[in-house]
Amino acid sequence: MHLLLRALDVVERLGNKLPHPFWLFVILSGVLALASWGLSAAGVSALNPATGKTIEAKNLLSAEGVRMMVTDAVKSYTSFPPLGTILVVMLGVAVAERSGLLAAVLRSGVSKVSPRWVTFALAFTGMVSHVASDAAYVVLIPLGALAFRAVGRSPILGIVVAFVSISAGYDASPLITPTDAILSGLTTAAAQTIDPSYSVTPLANYFFSLASSIVLAVVITLVTEKILARRAAEMPVDDDAEEDDLGSLQLTRQERRGLLAALIALAVFVVALVLAVLPASSPLRGKGGSIVESPLLTSISVILALGFLAAGWAYGKVAGTVTSSRDIPGFMAHGFREMAPILVLFFAISQFLAYFKWTGIGEITAINGAGLLKSAGVSGPVIMLGILVVVTLVNLIVTSGSAQWALIGPVFVPMLMLLDIPPETTQALYRIADSCTNAITPMSPYFVMALGFLQRYRRSAGIGTLFSMTVPLSFALLVVWTLLFFVFWVFGIPLGPGAPVR
Repeated sequence: MHLLLRALDVVERLGNKLPHPFWLFVILSGVLALASWGLSAAGVSALNPATGKTIEAKNLLSAEGVRMMVTDAVKSYTSFPPLGTILVVMLGVAVAERSGLLAAVLRSGVSKVSPRWVTFALAFTGMVSHVASDAAYVVLIPLGALAFRAVGRSPILGIVVAFVSISAGYDASPLITPTDAILSGLTTAAAQTIDPSYSVTPLANYFFSLASSIVLAVVITLVTEKILARRAAEMPVDDDAEEDDLGSLQLTRQERRGLLAALIALAVFVVALVLAVLPASSPLRGKGGSIVESPLLTSISVILALGFLAAGWAYGKVAGTVTSSRDIPGFMAHGFREMAPILVLFFAISQFLAYFKWTGIGEITAINGAGLLKSAGVSGPVIMLGILVVVTLVNLIVTSGSAQWALIGPVFVPMLMLLDIPPETTQALYRIADSCTNAITPMSPYFVMALGFLQRYRRSAGIGTLFSMTVPLSFALLVVWTLLFFVFWVFGIPLGPGAPVR
């Protein structure tokens, strides 16, 4: 434990020296410009086996490169694949969040649960909570403490279960989340360096994500009950710890009626959507009546936004949080304000990726990397395990999922495509590596937040206290989630609609 804590101290010191992700991509753009100058001068090139076209490194500091950076800046940002998708999805999610629907769903998920099922209920609610993005931490962690205390168990254990469910299982959910929209957009951009017509939808990993959410909730339950419960028993709550209002865990009559109204609205929306898709000539179908390659899936962000909007509006009207139609655009505007930091980051990322694509360095690296792996006779599973290890370690320092995928996706996705591994499969691997170590790195601001909640019940708790509780869960989730992925791989189970694993 002492060695692990010292290692975490090193991680924290290294991570604190890193600039904000925005400036990180600005710096990387400068490094890319210098690298492109050197590689272009050296005449570096590669033959794309998929297209038969020779790719030559282009100098970003040339007159042509400078013109591209200036004239294409706006286009690179506005055509950035995740930008439009996430903005459209957030129109609906913002209404569901501001109306109180998402918080009510999370509270209902952990209220009135028997002591026997409280751990699984909280863990699975954590998986559902990913639809609320980072707001899930603020809502569910204190609710986890309340839920466990309500059934006579340690609130410290409830905090740990809630925190790990949200963080270590961040890229798994039974619902489509804003993260799905961001990842699929970045994966599409990376895949199009090899195949310009390739498109990855937010549903590309849905089957895998759904199965993962259930399996991870079970793993969290087993590790908590068999290991952590004993450790929590050795951490008594301070005698003068602040008492929480257990009644806040329960839904009011209005809120329960609001949830019923939201459920009815969502059911009506789904039925209407199914009826609209049933006819073979439906405009929501693709060529030949296809569902997989159709507007229904390729424009799923619009469908998701309308679904969240319908449910959130219905909940708000009945629960009293929506008093007039004017509230809806106000909620949407508030959601956009909360998206501002991501939109700023997206500008830096979009420019870097545009430069990366223009120089051809990413494609050359992917082609040469794939050729090296083929000549070495390295198999698909070995490559995938290597990627898991590398990204898992990087995630200890670069905890922003979108920033990390924007950095490594343009190399890994095309490289694995040339090894006949689909982009959707590479993205599924990234989901695992991007999630599990979130619960043990002090570089995550939510690790510090969880520690703050824990100290409300045990003032002497420190980083080591929380770390000792989250390490067993983080390691178990990494192992089991990886095994689940290979079950999909071995048996050829699709990762999502129209997304074969291999």
